[in-house]
Amino acid sequence: MLGMSTHVKFDDVDPSKSEKYNDARHAKDSFDYSPLPRVTLRSFCMGALVSMGGLIFGYDTGQISGFLEMPDFLRRFGELQPDGSYSFSNVRQGLIVGLLSIGTLIGALVAAPIADRIGRRWSVCLWCIVVSVGFVIQVAAETSWVQVMVGRLVSGWGVGALSLLVPMYQAETAPPWIRGALVCTYQLFITLGIFLAACFNYGTYENQQDNSGSWRIVIGLGWLWTLILGVGIIAFSETPRFDYRRGRVNEAKATLMRVYGAPENHYAVQIQLEEIESKLRAESQVKRGAIGGIIDMFNAPRMSYRIALGVLLQMFQQLTGANYFFYYGTTIFQSVQISSFVTQMILNGINFGTTFIGLYLVEHYGRRISLITGSIWMFICFMIFASVGHFLLDLETPSNTPTAGLILIVFAALFILGYATTWGPMVWTLIAEIYPSRYRAKAMALATASNWTWNFLIAFFTPFITSAIDFRYGYVFAACNLVAGVIVYFCVIEGQGRTLEEIDTMYIEHVPPRTSAKWIAPPPEHMARIRREAGTEVGGTSTGVLNASSEEHEDTKVQRQHAENA
Repeated sequence: MLGMSTHVKFDDVDPSKSEKYNDARHAKDSFDYSPLPRVTLRSFCMGALVSMGGLIFGYDTGQISGFLEMPDFLRRFGELQPDGSYSFSNVRQGLIVGLLSIGTLIGALVAAPIADRIGRRWSVCLWCIVVSVGFVIQVAAETSWVQVMVGRLVSGWGVGALSLLVPMYQAETAPPWIRGALVCTYQLFITLGIFLAACFNYGTYENQQDNSGSWRIVIGLGWLWTLILGVGIIAFSETPRFDYRRGRVNEAKATLMRVYGAPENHYAVQIQLEEIESKLRAESQVKRGAIGGIIDMFNAPRMSYRIALGVLLQMFQQLTGANYFFYYGTTIFQSVQISSFVTQMILNGINFGTTFIGLYLVEHYGRRISLITGSIWMFICFMIFASVGHFLLDLETPSNTPTAGLILIVFAALFILGYATTWGPMVWTLIAEIYPSRYRAKAMALATASNWTWNFLIAFFTPFITSAIDFRYGYVFAACNLVAGVIVYFCVIEGQGRTLEEIDTMYIEHVPPRTSAKWIAPPPEHMARIRREAGTEVGGTSTGVLNASSEEHEDTKVQRQHAENA
Protein backbone atom coordinates (compact mmCIF):
# COMPACT_ATOMS: atom_id res chain seq x y z
CA MET A 1 0.00 0.00 0.00
CA LEU A 2 2.95 2.35 0.55
CA GLY A 3 5.23 4.00 -1.97
CA MET A 4 5.12 7.27 -3.86
CA SER A 5 3.30 6.23 -7.06
CA THR A 6 0.19 8.04 -8.29
CA HIS A 7 -2.02 5.15 -7.18
CA VAL A 8 -2.29 3.05 -4.02
CA LYS A 9 -2.47 -0.70 -4.54
CA PHE A 10 -4.03 -3.31 -2.26
CA ASP A 11 -2.42 -6.46 -3.60
CA ASP A 12 -1.07 -7.40 -0.17
CA VAL A 13 -4.61 -7.74 1.23
CA ASP A 14 -6.31 -9.10 -1.90
CA PRO A 15 -6.99 -12.80 -1.17
CA SER A 16 -6.72 -13.60 -4.87
CA LYS A 17 -3.11 -12.35 -4.86
CA SER A 18 -1.95 -12.95 -1.30
CA GLU A 19 -2.39 -15.76 1.22
CA LYS A 20 -1.53 -13.45 4.11
CA TYR A 21 -5.10 -12.39 4.82
CA ASN A 22 -6.98 -15.34 3.38
CA ASP A 23 -9.72 -15.51 6.04
CA ALA A 24 -13.47 -15.29 5.80
CA ARG A 25 -13.67 -11.53 6.16
CA HIS A 26 -11.21 -10.71 3.41
CA ALA A 27 -12.48 -13.37 1.08
CA LYS A 28 -15.82 -11.69 0.39
CA ASP A 29 -16.39 -11.73 -3.36
CA SER A 30 -18.06 -8.32 -3.26
CA PHE A 31 -14.87 -6.56 -2.18
CA ASP A 32 -13.17 -4.28 -4.69
CA TYR A 33 -9.36 -4.27 -4.40
CA SER A 34 -8.64 -2.08 -7.40
CA PRO A 35 -5.96 0.65 -7.07
CA LEU A 36 -7.09 4.06 -5.82
CA PRO A 37 -5.68 7.46 -6.77
CA ARG A 38 -3.20 8.64 -4.15
CA VAL A 39 -4.67 12.14 -4.26
CA THR A 40 -8.21 12.85 -5.43
CA LEU A 41 -9.58 16.24 -6.40
CA ARG A 42 -11.70 16.19 -3.26
CA SER A 43 -8.76 15.47 -0.94
CA PHE A 44 -6.64 18.09 -2.70
CA CYS A 45 -9.31 20.77 -2.35
CA MET A 46 -9.89 19.81 1.27
CA GLY A 47 -6.20 20.11 2.02
CA ALA A 48 -5.99 23.51 0.31
CA LEU A 49 -9.14 25.07 1.75
CA VAL A 50 -9.14 23.76 5.32
CA SER A 51 -5.46 24.64 5.64
CA MET A 52 -6.45 28.30 5.25
CA GLY A 53 -6.67 28.13 9.03
CA GLY A 54 -2.89 27.80 9.00
CA LEU A 55 -2.58 30.79 6.67
CA ILE A 56 -4.58 32.89 9.14
CA PHE A 57 -2.26 31.75 11.94
CA GLY A 58 0.91 32.50 9.95
CA TYR A 59 -0.36 35.80 8.65
CA ASP A 60 -1.26 37.07 12.13
CA THR A 61 2.10 35.86 13.45
CA GLY A 62 4.23 37.30 10.66
CA GLN A 63 2.81 40.78 10.37
CA ILE A 64 3.75 41.99 13.87
CA SER A 65 7.48 41.64 13.14
CA GLY A 66 7.26 44.38 10.53
CA PHE A 67 4.88 46.60 12.49
CA LEU A 68 7.45 47.02 15.26
CA GLU A 69 9.71 48.91 12.81
CA MET A 70 7.08 51.02 11.00
CA PRO A 71 7.31 54.77 11.80
CA ASP A 72 3.55 55.39 12.03
CA PHE A 73 3.01 52.34 14.27
CA LEU A 74 5.87 53.51 16.51
CA ARG A 75 4.51 57.07 16.78
CA ARG A 76 1.01 55.87 17.66
CA PHE A 77 1.78 53.07 20.08
CA GLY A 78 5.43 53.50 21.11
CA GLU A 79 6.97 55.59 23.88
CA LEU A 80 8.55 58.99 23.28
CA GLN A 81 12.25 59.01 24.08
CA PRO A 82 14.34 62.00 25.30
CA ASP A 83 15.90 62.40 21.83
CA GLY A 84 12.47 62.76 20.22
CA SER A 85 12.34 59.25 18.75
CA TYR A 86 9.79 56.56 19.51
CA SER A 87 10.42 53.00 20.63
CA PHE A 88 8.80 50.16 22.54
CA SER A 89 9.84 49.14 26.02
CA ASN A 90 10.53 45.45 26.47
CA VAL A 91 7.30 45.02 28.43
CA ARG A 92 5.09 46.82 25.91
CA GLN A 93 6.72 45.06 22.98
CA GLY A 94 6.42 41.68 24.68
CA LEU A 95 2.73 42.20 25.47
CA ILE A 96 1.80 43.38 21.97
CA VAL A 97 3.59 40.42 20.42
CA GLY A 98 2.77 37.83 23.08
CA LEU A 99 -0.92 38.46 23.84
CA LEU A 100 -1.80 36.74 20.59
CA SER A 101 -0.37 33.55 22.11
CA ILE A 102 -2.40 33.93 25.31
CA GLY A 103 -5.53 34.23 23.19
CA THR A 104 -4.58 31.16 21.17
CA LEU A 105 -4.02 29.21 24.37
CA ILE A 106 -7.56 30.02 25.53
CA GLY A 107 -9.03 29.34 22.09
CA ALA A 108 -7.36 25.94 21.80
CA LEU A 109 -8.76 24.81 25.17
CA VAL A 110 -12.29 26.15 24.59
CA ALA A 111 -12.55 24.84 21.02
CA ALA A 112 -12.40 21.15 21.98
CA PRO A 113 -15.77 20.81 23.80
CA ILE A 114 -17.44 23.08 21.23
CA ALA A 115 -16.12 20.93 18.37
CA ASP A 116 -17.41 17.78 20.08
CA ARG A 117 -20.85 19.34 20.46
CA ILE A 118 -21.52 21.16 17.16
CA GLY A 119 -19.01 19.43 14.91
CA ARG A 120 -15.69 20.32 13.35
CA ARG A 121 -17.09 22.11 10.30
CA TRP A 122 -19.40 24.61 12.02
CA SER A 123 -16.76 25.23 14.67
CA VAL A 124 -14.40 26.42 11.94
CA CYS A 125 -17.05 28.92 10.75
CA LEU A 126 -17.59 30.20 14.30
CA TRP A 127 -13.92 30.82 15.02
CA CYS A 128 -13.35 32.55 11.68
CA ILE A 129 -15.88 35.15 12.85
CA VAL A 130 -13.95 35.57 16.13
CA VAL A 131 -10.70 36.17 14.24
CA SER A 132 -12.42 38.81 12.10
CA VAL A 133 -13.65 40.64 15.21
CA GLY A 134 -10.08 40.74 16.51
CA PHE A 135 -8.92 42.31 13.25
CA VAL A 136 -11.63 44.99 13.56
CA ILE A 137 -10.46 45.93 17.06
CA GLN A 138 -6.87 46.32 15.86
CA VAL A 139 -7.69 48.36 12.76
CA ALA A 140 -9.87 50.72 14.82
CA ALA A 141 -7.02 51.57 17.22
CA GLU A 142 -5.82 55.17 17.07
CA THR A 143 -3.23 55.71 19.79
CA SER A 144 -4.02 53.07 22.42
CA TRP A 145 -1.48 50.26 22.43
CA VAL A 146 -3.77 48.43 24.85
CA GLN A 147 -6.46 48.28 22.15
CA VAL A 148 -3.97 46.71 19.74
CA MET A 149 -3.03 44.24 22.45
CA VAL A 150 -6.69 43.36 23.14
CA GLY A 151 -7.35 42.98 19.41
CA ARG A 152 -4.52 40.50 19.12
CA LEU A 153 -5.86 38.68 22.18
CA VAL A 154 -9.32 38.31 20.57
CA SER A 155 -7.98 37.25 17.17
CA GLY A 156 -5.79 34.82 19.08
CA TRP A 157 -8.90 33.07 20.42
CA GLY A 158 -9.89 32.20 16.87
CA VAL A 159 -6.39 31.39 15.69
CA GLY A 160 -5.87 29.00 18.61
CA ALA A 161 -9.16 27.24 17.98
CA LEU A 162 -8.34 26.84 14.28
CA SER A 163 -4.91 25.44 15.19
CA LEU A 164 -6.79 22.61 16.93
CA LEU A 165 -9.63 22.16 14.45
CA VAL A 166 -7.73 22.17 11.15
CA PRO A 167 -5.35 19.26 11.91
CA MET A 168 -8.24 17.41 13.57
CA TYR A 169 -10.51 17.82 10.54
CA GLN A 170 -7.78 16.68 8.16
CA ALA A 171 -6.67 13.71 10.28
CA GLU A 172 -10.25 12.45 10.72
CA THR A 173 -11.02 12.69 7.00
CA ALA A 174 -7.80 11.99 5.08
CA PRO A 175 -6.87 8.56 3.67
CA PRO A 176 -4.07 6.90 5.70
CA TRP A 177 -1.62 7.01 2.81
CA ILE A 178 -1.64 10.83 2.59
CA ARG A 179 -2.78 11.78 6.09
CA GLY A 180 0.70 12.90 7.14
CA ALA A 181 1.21 15.04 4.06
CA LEU A 182 -2.32 16.47 4.26
CA VAL A 183 -1.97 17.53 7.89
CA CYS A 184 1.44 18.98 6.98
CA THR A 185 -0.31 21.33 4.55
CA TYR A 186 -1.51 23.15 7.66
CA GLN A 187 2.10 24.07 8.44
CA LEU A 188 2.69 24.81 4.74
CA PHE A 189 -0.08 27.40 4.86
CA ILE A 190 1.31 28.81 8.10
CA THR A 191 4.55 29.49 6.25
CA LEU A 192 2.60 30.95 3.33
CA GLY A 193 0.81 33.30 5.72
CA ILE A 194 4.10 34.44 7.27
CA PHE A 195 5.57 34.99 3.79
CA LEU A 196 2.55 36.99 2.58
CA ALA A 197 2.67 39.13 5.72
CA ALA A 198 6.35 39.89 5.06
CA CYS A 199 5.59 40.83 1.44
CA PHE A 200 2.66 43.07 2.39
CA ASN A 201 4.71 44.67 5.17
CA TYR A 202 7.42 45.51 2.66
CA GLY A 203 4.92 46.91 0.15
CA THR A 204 3.11 49.14 2.63
CA TYR A 205 6.37 50.23 4.27
CA GLU A 206 7.74 51.38 0.94
CA ASN A 207 4.57 53.19 -0.16
CA GLN A 208 2.61 54.08 3.01
CA GLN A 209 5.21 54.33 5.76
CA ASP A 210 4.21 57.83 6.89
CA ASN A 211 0.54 57.01 7.50
CA SER A 212 -1.55 54.32 9.16
CA GLY A 213 -2.04 52.50 5.87
CA SER A 214 1.38 50.95 6.47
CA TRP A 215 -0.13 48.62 9.08
CA ARG A 216 -3.92 48.96 8.73
CA ILE A 217 -3.89 47.66 5.16
CA VAL A 218 -1.92 44.58 6.21
CA ILE A 219 -4.33 43.77 9.06
CA GLY A 220 -7.38 44.45 6.89
CA LEU A 221 -6.25 41.98 4.24
CA GLY A 222 -6.55 39.27 6.89
CA TRP A 223 -10.34 39.44 6.53
CA LEU A 224 -9.94 37.87 3.10
CA TRP A 225 -8.48 34.68 4.54
CA THR A 226 -11.17 34.34 7.22
CA LEU A 227 -13.89 34.86 4.59
CA ILE A 228 -12.47 32.18 2.29
CA LEU A 229 -12.20 29.61 5.07
CA GLY A 230 -15.40 30.49 6.93
CA VAL A 231 -17.57 30.32 3.81
CA GLY A 232 -15.63 27.65 1.90
CA ILE A 233 -15.79 25.05 4.67
CA ILE A 234 -19.59 24.96 4.27
CA ALA A 235 -19.09 23.27 0.89
CA PHE A 236 -17.40 20.30 2.58
CA SER A 237 -18.89 17.50 4.63
CA GLU A 238 -18.43 16.91 8.33
CA THR A 239 -15.62 14.47 9.19
CA PRO A 240 -16.65 10.81 8.78
CA ARG A 241 -15.66 10.01 12.36
CA PHE A 242 -17.85 12.78 13.78
CA ASP A 243 -20.76 11.76 11.53
CA TYR A 244 -20.39 8.14 12.60
CA ARG A 245 -20.38 9.15 16.26
CA ARG A 246 -23.69 10.94 15.70
CA GLY A 247 -25.21 7.89 14.00
CA ARG A 248 -24.96 9.28 10.47
CA VAL A 249 -23.33 6.17 9.01
CA ASN A 250 -24.40 6.79 5.40
CA GLU A 251 -23.00 10.31 5.46
CA ALA A 252 -19.72 9.00 6.89
CA LYS A 253 -19.52 6.37 4.17
CA ALA A 254 -20.29 8.91 1.44
CA THR A 255 -17.55 11.23 2.68
CA LEU A 256 -14.99 8.42 2.66
CA MET A 257 -16.03 7.42 -0.86
CA ARG A 258 -15.59 10.98 -2.15
CA VAL A 259 -12.26 11.59 -0.43
CA TYR A 260 -10.84 8.16 -1.32
CA GLY A 261 -12.25 8.23 -4.86
CA ALA A 262 -13.56 4.71 -4.24
CA PRO A 263 -16.82 2.78 -4.80
CA GLU A 264 -18.98 1.73 -1.85
CA ASN A 265 -17.72 -1.86 -1.80
CA HIS A 266 -14.03 -1.00 -1.95
CA TYR A 267 -11.79 -2.63 0.63
CA ALA A 268 -10.33 0.72 1.80
CA VAL A 269 -13.75 2.22 2.51
CA GLN A 270 -15.18 -0.84 4.25
CA ILE A 271 -12.12 -1.51 6.40
CA GLN A 272 -12.03 2.13 7.47
CA LEU A 273 -15.69 2.05 8.45
CA GLU A 274 -15.17 -1.10 10.50
CA GLU A 275 -12.23 0.41 12.33
CA ILE A 276 -14.19 3.59 13.05
CA GLU A 277 -17.16 1.58 14.31
CA SER A 278 -15.04 -0.60 16.58
CA LYS A 279 -13.29 2.46 18.05
CA LEU A 280 -16.46 4.48 18.66
CA ARG A 281 -18.52 1.66 20.16
CA ALA A 282 -17.14 2.43 23.60
CA GLU A 283 -18.46 5.98 23.45
CA SER A 284 -22.03 4.77 23.03
CA GLN A 285 -21.70 2.43 26.02
CA VAL A 286 -20.02 4.75 28.52
CA LYS A 287 -21.85 7.91 29.57
CA ARG A 288 -19.82 10.22 31.78
CA GLY A 289 -19.96 13.91 32.58
CA ALA A 290 -17.30 16.40 31.57
CA ILE A 291 -15.13 15.84 34.65
CA GLY A 292 -15.62 12.10 34.49
CA GLY A 293 -14.65 12.15 30.82
CA ILE A 294 -11.39 13.94 31.60
CA ILE A 295 -10.62 11.47 34.39
CA ASP A 296 -11.38 8.59 32.03
CA MET A 297 -9.07 10.12 29.43
CA PHE A 298 -6.09 10.20 31.78
CA ASN A 299 -6.87 6.70 33.08
CA ALA A 300 -7.29 5.17 29.62
CA PRO A 301 -4.49 2.87 28.43
CA ARG A 302 -1.32 4.85 27.69
CA MET A 303 -3.29 8.12 27.42
CA SER A 304 -1.32 9.90 30.15
CA TYR A 305 1.83 8.91 28.30
CA ARG A 306 0.46 10.14 24.99
CA ILE A 307 -0.83 13.40 26.45
CA ALA A 308 2.59 14.07 28.01
CA LEU A 309 4.24 13.21 24.70
CA GLY A 310 1.96 15.57 22.78
CA VAL A 311 2.59 18.39 25.26
CA LEU A 312 6.36 17.87 24.99
CA LEU A 313 6.35 17.71 21.19
CA GLN A 314 4.42 20.96 20.91
CA MET A 315 6.65 22.58 23.52
CA PHE A 316 9.81 21.60 21.68
CA GLN A 317 8.37 22.75 18.36
CA GLN A 318 8.42 26.24 19.88
CA LEU A 319 11.79 25.70 21.57
CA THR A 320 13.41 24.89 18.24
CA GLY A 321 13.77 28.67 18.06
CA ALA A 322 11.88 29.27 14.83
CA ASN A 323 9.71 32.05 16.25
CA TYR A 324 12.84 33.83 17.45
CA PHE A 325 13.31 34.70 13.76
CA PHE A 326 9.64 35.10 12.80
CA TYR A 327 8.67 37.44 15.63
CA TYR A 328 11.88 39.45 15.93
CA GLY A 329 13.66 38.80 12.63
CA THR A 330 13.18 42.37 11.39
CA THR A 331 14.76 43.74 14.56
CA ILE A 332 17.56 41.14 14.58
CA PHE A 333 18.75 41.84 11.08
CA GLN A 334 18.35 45.57 11.35
CA SER A 335 21.12 45.35 13.95
CA VAL A 336 23.51 43.97 11.30
CA GLN A 337 22.79 46.79 8.85
CA ILE A 338 20.83 44.65 6.41
CA SER A 339 17.53 45.71 4.86
CA SER A 340 15.33 44.08 7.47
CA PHE A 341 12.10 43.90 5.47
CA VAL A 342 13.85 42.39 2.45
CA THR A 343 15.65 39.91 4.68
CA GLN A 344 12.37 38.81 6.23
CA MET A 345 10.88 38.27 2.78
CA ILE A 346 13.85 36.08 1.83
CA LEU A 347 13.78 34.02 5.03
CA ASN A 348 10.02 33.60 4.94
CA GLY A 349 10.17 32.69 1.26
CA ILE A 350 12.63 29.93 2.15
CA ASN A 351 10.33 28.87 4.98
CA PHE A 352 7.37 28.55 2.62
CA GLY A 353 9.18 26.97 -0.33
CA THR A 354 11.02 24.31 1.63
CA THR A 355 7.89 23.18 3.49
CA PHE A 356 6.89 21.44 0.25
CA ILE A 357 9.87 19.17 0.84
CA GLY A 358 8.39 18.27 4.21
CA LEU A 359 5.19 17.05 2.53
CA TYR A 360 7.32 14.52 0.65
CA LEU A 361 9.56 13.55 3.55
CA VAL A 362 6.73 12.78 5.98
CA GLU A 363 5.29 10.04 3.74
CA HIS A 364 8.51 8.84 2.10
CA TYR A 365 10.90 8.64 5.07
CA GLY A 366 8.37 8.72 7.90
CA ARG A 367 8.04 10.86 11.02
CA ARG A 368 10.84 9.54 13.22
CA ILE A 369 13.87 9.74 10.98
CA SER A 370 12.77 13.11 9.60
CA LEU A 371 12.31 14.68 13.04
CA ILE A 372 15.58 13.29 14.43
CA THR A 373 17.50 14.52 11.39
CA GLY A 374 15.82 17.92 11.67
CA SER A 375 16.81 18.21 15.33
CA ILE A 376 20.48 17.54 14.57
CA TRP A 377 20.42 19.97 11.63
CA MET A 378 18.89 22.80 13.68
CA PHE A 379 21.28 22.12 16.59
CA ILE A 380 24.28 22.64 14.31
CA CYS A 381 22.78 25.78 12.74
CA PHE A 382 22.05 27.43 16.08
CA MET A 383 25.49 26.59 17.48
CA ILE A 384 27.14 28.38 14.56
CA PHE A 385 24.60 31.24 14.56
CA ALA A 386 25.06 31.91 18.28
CA SER A 387 28.85 31.61 18.17
CA VAL A 388 29.25 33.97 15.20
CA GLY A 389 26.78 36.48 16.66
CA HIS A 390 28.43 36.56 20.06
CA PHE A 391 32.14 36.20 19.24
CA LEU A 392 32.58 37.67 15.74
CA LEU A 393 29.87 40.30 15.27
CA ASP A 394 30.61 43.84 16.45
CA LEU A 395 27.46 44.43 18.50
CA GLU A 396 28.14 48.16 18.89
CA THR A 397 28.86 48.83 15.20
CA PRO A 398 27.70 45.80 13.16
CA SER A 399 28.77 47.41 9.87
CA ASN A 400 32.38 46.86 10.93
CA THR A 401 31.90 43.08 10.60
CA PRO A 402 29.93 42.52 7.34
CA THR A 403 31.22 38.95 6.94
CA ALA A 404 29.80 37.95 10.31
CA GLY A 405 26.46 39.52 9.38
CA LEU A 406 26.39 37.54 6.15
CA ILE A 407 27.11 34.29 8.02
CA LEU A 408 24.20 35.04 10.36
CA ILE A 409 21.84 35.37 7.40
CA VAL A 410 23.11 32.17 5.77
CA PHE A 411 22.71 30.03 8.89
CA ALA A 412 19.35 31.57 9.71
CA ALA A 413 18.25 30.46 6.23
CA LEU A 414 19.74 26.98 6.74
CA PHE A 415 18.00 26.69 10.09
CA ILE A 416 14.66 27.58 8.53
CA LEU A 417 15.30 24.96 5.83
CA GLY A 418 15.64 22.31 8.54
CA TYR A 419 12.65 23.54 10.54
CA ALA A 420 10.28 23.94 7.60
CA THR A 421 10.93 20.41 6.31
CA THR A 422 10.70 18.57 9.64
CA TRP A 423 9.57 20.01 12.97
CA GLY A 424 7.39 22.71 11.46
CA PRO A 425 4.87 20.47 9.67
CA MET A 426 5.40 17.03 11.20
CA VAL A 427 4.58 17.82 14.83
CA TRP A 428 1.06 18.77 13.75
CA THR A 429 0.78 15.40 12.00
CA LEU A 430 1.87 13.52 15.12
CA ILE A 431 -0.53 15.39 17.38
CA ALA A 432 -3.42 14.67 15.05
CA GLU A 433 -2.81 10.91 14.90
CA ILE A 434 -1.57 9.63 18.27
CA TYR A 435 -4.89 9.95 20.16
CA PRO A 436 -7.98 7.70 19.86
CA SER A 437 -11.14 9.25 18.45
CA ARG A 438 -12.91 9.25 21.81
CA TYR A 439 -10.35 11.60 23.39
CA ARG A 440 -8.83 13.29 20.33
CA ALA A 441 -10.40 16.73 20.75
CA LYS A 442 -9.51 17.09 24.44
CA ALA A 443 -6.02 15.61 24.14
CA MET A 444 -5.18 17.72 21.08
CA ALA A 445 -6.42 20.78 22.96
CA LEU A 446 -3.97 20.14 25.80
CA ALA A 447 -1.09 19.57 23.40
CA THR A 448 -1.93 22.65 21.34
CA ALA A 449 -2.25 24.70 24.53
CA SER A 450 1.35 23.73 25.29
CA ASN A 451 2.38 25.12 21.91
CA TRP A 452 0.71 28.44 22.56
CA THR A 453 1.97 28.69 26.13
CA TRP A 454 5.57 28.41 24.98
CA ASN A 455 4.80 30.63 22.01
CA PHE A 456 3.82 33.37 24.46
CA LEU A 457 6.78 32.78 26.76
CA ILE A 458 9.25 33.08 23.88
CA ALA A 459 7.49 36.12 22.44
CA PHE A 460 7.33 37.95 25.78
CA PHE A 461 10.72 37.13 27.27
CA THR A 462 12.89 37.24 24.14
CA PRO A 463 13.49 41.04 24.34
CA PHE A 464 14.65 40.70 27.96
CA ILE A 465 16.85 37.67 27.28
CA THR A 466 18.53 39.10 24.17
CA SER A 467 19.21 42.33 26.06
CA ALA A 468 21.02 40.32 28.74
CA ILE A 469 22.91 37.64 26.78
CA ASP A 470 22.67 38.81 23.12
CA PHE A 471 23.26 36.01 20.59
CA ARG A 472 24.12 33.45 23.27
CA TYR A 473 20.35 32.97 23.42
CA GLY A 474 20.91 30.65 20.46
CA TYR A 475 22.74 28.14 22.66
CA VAL A 476 19.49 27.64 24.62
CA PHE A 477 17.62 26.74 21.45
CA ALA A 478 20.49 24.51 20.29
CA ALA A 479 20.28 22.46 23.49
CA CYS A 480 16.48 22.20 23.19
CA ASN A 481 16.82 20.84 19.65
CA LEU A 482 19.17 18.13 20.88
CA VAL A 483 16.79 17.10 23.67
CA ALA A 484 13.86 17.08 21.23
CA GLY A 485 15.65 14.62 18.97
CA VAL A 486 16.29 12.27 21.91
CA ILE A 487 12.60 12.35 22.89
CA VAL A 488 11.54 11.44 19.36
CA TYR A 489 14.03 8.55 19.24
CA PHE A 490 12.84 6.95 22.47
CA CYS A 491 9.14 7.88 22.58
CA VAL A 492 7.53 8.53 19.17
CA ILE A 493 5.96 5.62 17.28
CA GLU A 494 6.18 5.64 13.49
CA GLY A 495 2.71 6.28 12.02
CA GLN A 496 3.58 6.37 8.32
CA GLY A 497 0.83 4.69 6.30
CA ARG A 498 -1.09 3.58 9.42
CA THR A 499 -4.76 4.14 10.15
CA LEU A 500 -5.58 6.09 13.29
CA GLU A 501 -6.94 2.91 14.85
CA GLU A 502 -3.71 1.01 14.15
CA ILE A 503 -1.65 3.76 15.79
CA ASP A 504 -3.90 3.62 18.86
CA THR A 505 -3.38 -0.14 19.06
CA MET A 506 0.39 0.27 18.76
CA TYR A 507 0.47 2.53 21.81
CA ILE A 508 -1.81 0.22 23.80
CA GLU A 509 0.37 -2.77 22.93
CA HIS A 510 3.56 -0.93 24.00
CA VAL A 511 5.15 -1.40 20.58
CA PRO A 512 8.79 -0.20 20.96
CA PRO A 513 9.18 3.12 19.08
CA ARG A 514 12.55 2.10 17.65
CA THR A 515 11.02 -0.94 15.89
CA SER A 516 7.52 0.45 15.31
CA ALA A 517 8.04 0.88 11.55
CA LYS A 518 8.27 -2.93 11.21
CA TRP A 519 5.10 -3.67 13.19
CA ILE A 520 2.46 -5.59 11.22
CA ALA A 521 -1.14 -4.75 12.06
CA PRO A 522 -3.54 -7.59 12.90
CA PRO A 523 -7.04 -7.58 11.35
CA PRO A 524 -9.44 -4.91 12.71
CA GLU A 525 -11.58 -7.38 14.70
CA HIS A 526 -8.50 -8.52 16.59
CA MET A 527 -7.39 -4.92 17.19
CA ALA A 528 -10.86 -4.26 18.59
CA ARG A 529 -10.41 -7.21 20.95
CA ILE A 530 -7.05 -5.80 22.10
CA ARG A 531 -8.63 -2.43 22.84
CA ARG A 532 -11.53 -4.01 24.71
CA GLU A 533 -9.18 -6.02 26.89
CA ALA A 534 -7.10 -2.89 27.53
CA GLY A 535 -10.18 -0.89 28.49
CA THR A 536 -10.48 1.34 25.44
CA GLU A 537 -13.56 -0.60 24.35
CA VAL A 538 -16.22 -1.79 26.77
CA GLY A 539 -17.48 -5.33 26.28
CA GLY A 540 -19.92 -6.21 23.56
CA THR A 541 -19.52 -8.29 20.48
CA SER A 542 -18.39 -6.95 17.18
CA THR A 543 -21.17 -5.76 14.95
CA GLY A 544 -18.75 -4.26 12.44
CA VAL A 545 -19.60 -3.16 8.96
CA LEU A 546 -18.07 -6.31 7.55
CA ASN A 547 -19.63 -8.76 10.05
CA ALA A 548 -16.24 -10.40 10.58
CA SER A 549 -15.92 -14.14 11.12
CA SER A 550 -15.00 -15.20 14.64
CA GLU A 551 -14.19 -18.86 14.10
CA GLU A 552 -11.87 -20.19 16.79
CA HIS A 553 -9.14 -21.44 14.46
CA GLU A 554 -8.96 -18.02 12.79
CA ASP A 555 -8.70 -16.28 16.16
CA THR A 556 -5.91 -18.61 17.23
CA LYS A 557 -4.00 -17.95 14.00
CA VAL A 558 -4.39 -14.18 14.34
CA GLN A 559 -3.33 -14.18 17.99
CA ARG A 560 -0.22 -16.23 17.21
CA GLN A 561 0.69 -13.98 14.29
CA HIS A 562 0.11 -10.82 16.32
CA ALA A 563 2.16 -12.11 19.25
CA GLU A 564 5.08 -12.63 16.85
CA ASN A 565 4.63 -9.12 15.43
CA ALA A 566 4.46 -7.46 18.83
